[in-house]
Amino acid sequence: MKAFVFPGQGAQFTGMGKDLYENNPLAKDLFEKANEILGFRITDIMFEGSADELKQTKVTQPAVFLHSVISAVCLGDEFKPTMVAGHSLGELSALTAAGALSFEDGLKLVYARAMAMQKACEAAPSTMAAIVGLDDTTIENVCTEVSTEGNIVVPANYNCPGQLVISGNVEAVNTACEKLKEAGAKRALVLPVGGAFHSPLMQPAKEELEQAIEATEFKTPICPVYQNVDAKAHTDAAEIKSNLIAQLTASVRWTQEVSAMIEAGATEFIECGPGKALQGMIGKIAKGNADVTAHGI
Repeated sequence: MKAFVFPGQGAQFTGMGKDLYENNPLAKDLFEKANEILGFRITDIMFEGSADELKQTKVTQPAVFLHSVISAVCLGDEFKPTMVAGHSLGELSALTAAGALSFEDGLKLVYARAMAMQKACEAAPSTMAAIVGLDDTTIENVCTEVSTEGNIVVPANYNCPGQLVISGNVEAVNTACEKLKEAGAKRALVLPVGGAFHSPLMQPAKEELEQAIEATEFKTPICPVYQNVDAKAHTDAAEIKSNLIAQLTASVRWTQEVSAMIEAGATEFIECGPGKALQGMIGKIAKGNADVTAHGI
């Protein structure tokens, strides 16, 4: 069974999507439509912009979405998923590729999400950190121990066994990193991000995005969509909306999600979009399972 998966923020690189634009008329039309919808030429930044320009949340999120969705669309009849999933932002790419959202509505929601998250980032000094080489339970316990009212840190991204990202106020994240190193973490690395994604500090963004999601038409997708908040398959439009809203302040349960997809019969994972991060994570999640492969398109 084929599972198509879509990456999140951080996978971007200068030149992303340029080959598609130059060699595929359908891709070119969709990129130009995106420029029109956004009101600026995002393709110029994607193809020729600096790493700093691409790193802006308002650019990164729609750029990764566009590269991912247009890559899937250009597969034509070869895009026949049994199931789909996306990591964080990638969930909107997955929903669009699977037909739950139109291209236009998917892009508008991604841009609304990016702008809302940017505002929330600016409201409080906050950050994220990658913890490598420690079990999930120890990390969860340290986060609980460190967190106080007004100074929180929570597990944000369960990426794969031995790799979990924490998120919260700068002071709490720094304290947690020190304690996690003492507990045996191989690395506790503060990430170059502008805010605490997938934590309660994203509540203002969640409220803003909820209005945009509720006002958007969602259809039944062509296949089950596994969602980050509960790592379960969904096809009901109302459930998909609810989970998408909850996702901004909840953990991304990618380890559990991929495990559930494998349990449901997925043997071939195909990453649509920039980078190879998901392929690496899936390889670690499926370690020892010779039937499971992961590759890009």
